[in-house]
Amino acid sequence: MTTSNQYTGNDLSEVKQLGMWASIVSLSYVFWLVGGMELVERIAYYGVKTSSGLYAKAPESAGGLGISLSDYGIIVSVWAFLQTFVPVFSGGVSDRVGYKETIFASTIIKISGYLCMAWFPNFWGFLVGAMLLAGGTGIFKPGIQGTLALSTQRNNSSMAWGIFYQVVNIGGFLGPLVAVHMRQMSWDKVFYACAAIISLNFLFLLAYREPGKEARLARQAKIKRGEIKQEFLWKDAWHELRKPIVLNYMLVFAGFWFLFNSLFDVLPIHISEWVDTSVIVTGLFGEQGTSNGVLQFWLGLNNAGTKVMPEGMLNLNAGMIMTSCFLIAAITAKYRITTAMLVGCLFSIFAFVLIGFTHAAWFIVLAIAMFSLGEMMISPKKNEFMSNIAPEGKKAMYLGFVMLPQGIGWSLEGYFGPKLYEMFASKELFSRELLAERGMPQRQIEQIPQGEAFTSLVSFTGEQPRTLTELLYQTHNIGYAWYIIAAIGTFSAVGIYLYGRWLFKLQRAQITH
Repeated sequence: MTTSNQYTGNDLSEVKQLGMWASIVSLSYVFWLVGGMELVERIAYYGVKTSSGLYAKAPESAGGLGISLSDYGIIVSVWAFLQTFVPVFSGGVSDRVGYKETIFASTIIKISGYLCMAWFPNFWGFLVGAMLLAGGTGIFKPGIQGTLALSTQRNNSSMAWGIFYQVVNIGGFLGPLVAVHMRQMSWDKVFYACAAIISLNFLFLLAYREPGKEARLARQAKIKRGEIKQEFLWKDAWHELRKPIVLNYMLVFAGFWFLFNSLFDVLPIHISEWVDTSVIVTGLFGEQGTSNGVLQFWLGLNNAGTKVMPEGMLNLNAGMIMTSCFLIAAITAKYRITTAMLVGCLFSIFAFVLIGFTHAAWFIVLAIAMFSLGEMMISPKKNEFMSNIAPEGKKAMYLGFVMLPQGIGWSLEGYFGPKLYEMFASKELFSRELLAERGMPQRQIEQIPQGEAFTSLVSFTGEQPRTLTELLYQTHNIGYAWYIIAAIGTFSAVGIYLYGRWLFKLQRAQITH
């Protein structure tokens, strides 16, 4: 852990927060406007993100990409790298050019990404679409979050970030539901729907007024007159990044983001292959399921109403956050930020251990709920923390830095997460091995299209899919992948604990001086 006291310009003090209702009343219209813009963007984003692994592994005969999980990992890794490292510099651009301008440009880029995915249904088309989507998101985020930072005060920031995160997750909840029902018609309809949805942000931009615009323009005028010297953007960003307060934060939280993104990149695939979600529907509605279209939509069921789709299972995460994040924000506002983030990380680790331990549907529900509780403790706090320590005039830049640990963690997870799953839990590979054991010639196995090995196994053996799934699960160490991911998160938890103690010492030193 770096011990230098180079934190000049960064305010490390923690300010007493207003009560819950006082904080809510104090929030301005601009706060709610950018919350609406983020909500719309998240509906579109998670409509694709949550389903992307399912789309990648689905065979071409079913309208999917029909690629291996290793190839999918390449796409996710590139996606992650761009989406999380672009804000490191686009945040500074937003501070200088203006938030409205960068939000507008990002929306155009993201629309082109969704359309690219729809028009070119192959590995390269999806990769380019993901790169456009990642770049657009990386430009979009700092403008939105910088606006939020300037429209709140230190005494209501904890509740503001908590509510913002809750509003965002309404979008995160609706997006996968849209995808569930669009993809049952055809995969390209998912991408067209998402392009149409994010276009709604042009309407929000008509009512948007940038807070602090006069101060930004006045600063630019002084720069033009030579009264203020402004460094090149990359030099300015590099100077801030080198501060130990930022550098150490980046290193210790990378492991958590490896953990976090595994839930969205890999768990939907795990659920689709190993978890019998019809048990949940039977428990709620009986053996026949439900034909109620409203319930099918909101619970993320298939069109027959007999099982929960993977996106529907994962949607418990967004559902919990959008209904209770403000309560968790109110509770954690009483504690130091790093303490709340440490506890949140521990909850998330236990969730992944549970996923590795069993594939029983209701236990997976419990694991997702545990993870969601941990996420509510840690994720809104990262923005509040960076906003609080950012020097004046660099709010968006610092909120762009928030993405650095996510960039490291997600980029590594994007590549290694699907590989780990493929090594220890791939139903596709296990099915090919069992076909060989049951006597199918190797040449015939090699001719099976990617994504169709299990259906070929069912056809070749004549056994029930549920019986074969249980056989494959019991004869392989499926949980190992999840235990490895949990171990990575554990290293991060230790780092967060040490970072919190170090930060506390810096705060005391700053108060003393």
